[in-house]
Amino acid sequence: MERFRSENLSHDPIHGYIPFTSSVGIPDAETSERQIIDHSWIQRLRQIHQLQTAWWVFPSAEHTRFQHVLGAMHLASRAVHELYGSLQEVCPDVPSRGYVESLMRMAALLHDVGHGPFGHFFDHHFLADFGLTHETLGAHIILHELGELLRRVRRNPNSRLADGETLDPEQIAQLIMRPKEGSRDDVPRWLRFLRSLFSGLYTVDNMDFVLRDAYMSGYSTRAFDLDRLLHYSMFTPRGLTVHERGLAALVRFILVRAELFRAVYFHRTVRAIDLSLADLFADSKHLLFPGNPLEHLDDYLHLTEWSLLVQVSGWHRSSDPGVRELGLRWQRFLRRDVRWKLAVERTVYFRPGEPEQTSIFSSERLFEASVRSHLPPELRDLPLKFENPRHVHRPGAHTPAAGQNFVYDPAADQIRRLDERELFRQIPLSYRICRIYAEDDGHNTELAAVMDRLIGADVADDLTNM
Repeated sequence: MERFRSENLSHDPIHGYIPFTSSVGIPDAETSERQIIDHSWIQRLRQIHQLQTAWWVFPSAEHTRFQHVLGAMHLASRAVHELYGSLQEVCPDVPSRGYVESLMRMAALLHDVGHGPFGHFFDHHFLADFGLTHETLGAHIILHELGELLRRVRRNPNSRLADGETLDPEQIAQLIMRPKEGSRDDVPRWLRFLRSLFSGLYTVDNMDFVLRDAYMSGYSTRAFDLDRLLHYSMFTPRGLTVHERGLAALVRFILVRAELFRAVYFHRTVRAIDLSLADLFADSKHLLFPGNPLEHLDDYLHLTEWSLLVQVSGWHRSSDPGVRELGLRWQRFLRRDVRWKLAVERTVYFRPGEPEQTSIFSSERLFEASVRSHLPPELRDLPLKFENPRHVHRPGAHTPAAGQNFVYDPAADQIRRLDERELFRQIPLSYRICRIYAEDDGHNTELAAVMDRLIGADVADDLTNM
């Protein structure tokens, strides 16, 4: 009977029932998971869409960051269930299972706590002005706003901390931060291994959002085989390792994630909306927020998509001419009356050894300069927008996030790098979707001809329909 008093359930369309600890029946000195979930910093995520601006294009994709972080927390427990035994074998100094599971669950629950309106868009168009990302801001919130509560978490639905253990908010913050060049590497080995479940190839974050975003957008009701991928995962002395029998499931996950970027996150209309929003945001952000969020945390707590959209929707009635003009532009935007229309699109893939950094498509500035220089003189000043969103299938060998995932070859009884397997090597390192947007379609033919000249459109066809 005690279990039913001390546990709550949330029903989720992706994972079924998600359990978390209740506040009923726990000592006053403890913090329940429900207290963290119900905290204003987490509840705020109900007012921030998971899919940034894609919900304007995919009407059923109205899900929020809140649903996603609950799902990621649930996957953290599933990962610990499969992996704790092998982690203990290779890292004998690892804390108790209860500590590791609560650490992972809280990190998963809080990994998006620093997001602002429109998610990653806000990172690029506001937080970057102050040298911040949602991860660095989230780490600050974990340490300075939630730290005392987190230290008092003692249990989760499956296990509890050992006597003498205290959950460390600093370790939670370290888990959610992506490794950077020159970053400190004095964290315990077991914690570095666990970090691969937040910044490696397959993580409690991206495994949830691939399933959730695919389902909610209508792309797929079961995008990849989560059960098989987790079942064949383990920790070895080199790090997070997938058994050869699970490699196909991992490759399937990587390819589905890449296709979601192409079909949903980088959808041409989604990106056209982003371009219009970027123009609006540049002129509006000084009216939306007073400055550096680190210096205005209480204001940031109350800044969400709901608050922002309510605020801008009234600007068209302002007595200030400048604000009124901005408000009229926001009104057009909220009706999906966007300025930019796709003129031409091509995708460029980069495989190991191919020089992406020296490509003309490595930056929007080079891309635009190259296209304009090849246009007829009378079209070189045409109002155009250029973008080349990039998706990384797998980290390059020299990036800080690389080297976190391995494969076990049972025939040779060896742990190998993933890129030593032919199945994995067939996956490109990255791709860029190179697009030109115009105000109308009057010059699409000329723009397409220039794009094909720059990329090289002479490719051989297949010999048969197969």
